[in-house]
Amino acid sequence: SRNYCMTTQFSFQENEIKLLTAEIERLKNFGCLGVSPSLEGLRDENAKLKYRLNFLKKSLQEERSKSTKSMININSSLQEIFGGAIQAAYPDLENPPLVVTPSQQPKFGDYQCNSAMGISQILLKTREQKVIPREIAEKIVKNIPANECIEKVEIAGPGFINVHLRKDFVSKQLSSLLINGVQPPAIGKRKKVVVDFSSPNIAKEMHVGHLRSTIIGESMCRLFEFVGYDVLRLNHLGDWGTQFGMLIAHLQDKFPDYLSVSPPIGDLQAFYKESKQRFDTEEEFKKRAYQCVVLLQSKNPDFIKAWNLICDVSRREFQKIYNCLDITIIERGESFYHEMMKDIVKEFEDKGFVQVDDGRKVVFVPGFPVPLTIMKSDGGYTYDTSDLAALKHRLCEEKGDILIYVVDSGQSVHLQTVFAAGQMIGWYDPKVTRVAHAAFGVVLGEDKKKFKTRSGDTVRLIDLLEEGLKRAMDKLKDKERDKVVLTPEELKAAQTSVAFGCIKYADLSHNRLNDYVFSFDKMLDDRGNTAAYLLYAFTRIRAIARLANIDEQMLRKAAREEVLVLDHEKEWKLGKCILRFPEILQKILEDLLLHTLCDYLYELATTFTEFYDSCYCVEKDRQTGQIVKVNMWRLLLCEATATVMAKGFDILGIKPVQRM
Repeated sequence: SRNYCMTTQFSFQENEIKLLTAEIERLKNFGCLGVSPSLEGLRDENAKLKYRLNFLKKSLQEERSKSTKSMININSSLQEIFGGAIQAAYPDLENPPLVVTPSQQPKFGDYQCNSAMGISQILLKTREQKVIPREIAEKIVKNIPANECIEKVEIAGPGFINVHLRKDFVSKQLSSLLINGVQPPAIGKRKKVVVDFSSPNIAKEMHVGHLRSTIIGESMCRLFEFVGYDVLRLNHLGDWGTQFGMLIAHLQDKFPDYLSVSPPIGDLQAFYKESKQRFDTEEEFKKRAYQCVVLLQSKNPDFIKAWNLICDVSRREFQKIYNCLDITIIERGESFYHEMMKDIVKEFEDKGFVQVDDGRKVVFVPGFPVPLTIMKSDGGYTYDTSDLAALKHRLCEEKGDILIYVVDSGQSVHLQTVFAAGQMIGWYDPKVTRVAHAAFGVVLGEDKKKFKTRSGDTVRLIDLLEEGLKRAMDKLKDKERDKVVLTPEELKAAQTSVAFGCIKYADLSHNRLNDYVFSFDKMLDDRGNTAAYLLYAFTRIRAIARLANIDEQMLRKAAREEVLVLDHEKEWKLGKCILRFPEILQKILEDLLLHTLCDYLYELATTFTEFYDSCYCVEKDRQTGQIVKVNMWRLLLCEATATVMAKGFDILGIKPVQRM
């Protein structure tokens, strides 16, 4: 638990400050403050101690400042409390199970600790002691330390410990959220995260298969950035290899003056198909294509220019999509690592990992049946070589603490082999550095087959986005939002928000490990767990204070002065739900499954609806419609809900609008 670590760190630092202060006083007694040169050594030691003391005081102040603003992860705090209680109750028990979860029903409290059953099993297996779980639960409860969050605990059934939170604690955390804004949970030291995502191929258009990697990768980057990590977003473009030989040869034939006049390549996909057809059918062209590859790899200036021309056409097309989806990414394609590949081969050779198989240089990795080919029989490099070079660069040059590869599930064995090879050669220790494949399934059509056009072609991503815009506008016009509700500018903003928000949310709301069915009708439905429903719910929540003539300044003033009353069961339920946000983020940081955030936002929206239906925020005269009373603490609950939803949307890459 970061909160516990912070408390422990504070106590260590405070103790060290006390010791250092005492040591400085001791040195003073020896006369080493401004003493003669004969006591130079003591004076140096004193200076070091004073420097260390000032450093500790400053860092302690900074950490305290950060920790007071960080949102408390209540689940982690409870785990720490119960972890301490279990340790006190069973000091000789190694790694006892620690299970704390939110309660599913109000009658079972707010959280449950279900560790007693697991401890009972361990005692029986390791010590042959038969202790009923209820007795264990009683012993744990007796050892719960004093804390600010637990009102009471109850033992239920065979040994469940039901935890009831203090209302003043929850109210205080909600006030902190309203005053400080949605702050990330405290998660330890700042880390460098490298995320590899999107990664289309030059000369090929982005298709629906690139959609998942792009959307998932962007959202992961946003989450890591929100919690304070240093994130490097990398686009591992397919911008090098033998296919460029045929593209350059075709460019020379079709646009012989390409060196002086920029070739008007309008449709690069068609250009690629033409060159591929010639490569497959014309032997002379094929030979010339291979010669072009050799000249390109030897950095011939004319061929480098041709290569850049082709890459630039693709880049412009890719950027249109990235602009639509609000994607930020740095291009670092396979070509970036080309000069490093020779050294990669040599390093594996020097360490005795290379075998020669039919002229190829291969590396067998224990536990993986297929070897990595790091050099072909003709002396060329492979995807295996470039992926190893990229891995080493990210670990050793970029100094990544966490490396995430957002790549489809079909590449799982390949990537795991590459990771294992990097570990085998000593580039990283998995206990220190996290290298993970965030795999994802394929996009299916409504026929449950791979998503294709009617003619059987792969769906172009730009066409998909344009269709989304059209359907979103149709939906808004069906609701007659264009007639009296929205200005033309607001209508355009709502169209973009709904179209791209729905496409992103439809992907992110599914477990990324599974395939999912792409359906515009389902994603644009404003009922159920969809972006359309959540975006509309958000605009309604934001409108409550506005319609009551309460502006932001009034809300900020109320947040500092009002106590959030949580007496009604729906107020209490909503308050607890809002404060689960840090728990959700912590879980995603561990398993990289973003659908958990979508499920949470949907739960928050539906919990808010229950609250709003049961608790009047603004009371009006039934005859005149005039506002007679504003329940400010309830408006603050509305504001807290909207603030958390807005941050959730931001992490998912969804842009809400104020009017819809």
